[in-house]
Amino acid sequence: MSALLVTDPGGRERDAGTPGIRLQAIGAATYRAFLASPRGAALGAGFLQCPSWAEVKQGWRPLLLGWGPDPAAGAPGLTGVALALLRQLPGTRRYFAYLPEGPVADWSDPGIDTWLDPLLAQLREAGAFAVRIGPTPPYRSWSARALKSAAGPGRRLADVLDCAVDPLGAAVADRLHARGWRRCGSGGEAEGGGDAQPRHVFRVPLAGRGGEELWGGLNQEWRRNVRRARKEGVEVVVGSAAELPEFYRLLEITERRDGFRLGRSLAYYRRQYEALNTEEPGRMRLYLARHRGEILAAHTLVTVGRRVWYQTGASADHRREVRPSNAVQWRMLLDAQASGAQEYDMRGVPSTLDPADRSYGLLRWKLGTGGSVVETLGEWERALGGTTNQALHRAFRAYLARR
Repeated sequence: MSALLVTDPGGRERDAGTPGIRLQAIGAATYRAFLASPRGAALGAGFLQCPSWAEVKQGWRPLLLGWGPDPAAGAPGLTGVALALLRQLPGTRRYFAYLPEGPVADWSDPGIDTWLDPLLAQLREAGAFAVRIGPTPPYRSWSARALKSAAGPGRRLADVLDCAVDPLGAAVADRLHARGWRRCGSGGEAEGGGDAQPRHVFRVPLAGRGGEELWGGLNQEWRRNVRRARKEGVEVVVGSAAELPEFYRLLEITERRDGFRLGRSLAYYRRQYEALNTEEPGRMRLYLARHRGEILAAHTLVTVGRRVWYQTGASADHRREVRPSNAVQWRMLLDAQASGAQEYDMRGVPSTLDPADRSYGLLRWKLGTGGSVVETLGEWERALGGTTNQALHRAFRAYLARR
């Protein structure tokens, strides 16, 4: 049986000691072709693992990797891919490696070491002292109905026992724990070790559902608000890059009103819009709700394969009674369903179920669409061996905390 070959940054191959699989740097075109293939589509890559995301994230050096059988074994073709972003630790020539919501691999494979070990070896060869990954299997989920009835003072998602636990997610968590991986906290990247991506997300199933079923899944308040927007003459259209400054202006208003700060610039959204749509036209769309000629709400939508994400939403402080955000979301849901998407991912929600908590309003709003809150496995980290790398890892976490 052939040995696993790991290709280092200089193009040299070395034996990593595991039979049958090859890992190497690949080009963006090869990477994208895999994502579009039936096998790649089945693995369900998110937009954070597309090559275009490397162009969005300034300050990180990208590394595109692909797994596949050793050609000598007579079974060509990739079996998984990964976008690794490398961030240099100031004052050193070493890097922190980050795979947002990745790698794109078969997490159901019980032989996880056959592809995870060569990944760690490749990143170590590239100068990484530690790595963070985002396994994609869900861990558990709660229906909107269960959470509505469970809300109350001091309550949180973890207090609700009426949930579904995904056996694959639990198995992957056990496998990572056994291999020395540490689950990151949920406090956010700025705390130097929290999840950079939301651990709790809200998803609306679309597979096999028509428009009438989606409408029936909305609660009474949502249906009333969509009707109100229609009656008031709110018009929803797909905009272009020309409207990004207006989107950003509304986003700043939303951040002040709702008490959060994304910390992104208009240049960031322009870069994102150009990179994603250059990779595939229509990958990122900007939806606008207009009323009496004025844009009152603007939301972004991202599509990869048969998955769709509502990424960022913004709205004005005035004329909120005409419900522009409900109108935009309803149009986005219908467009996602018409495109053949399997689910509509509304991204992050808070873990609080306390109506007195300011952030609960976001969860309550999304619950009205009738989907489910899904707890992902979150992000996992480990130093890449040796006391020096462990010390650098601690220093990097302290650096993030200061930022």
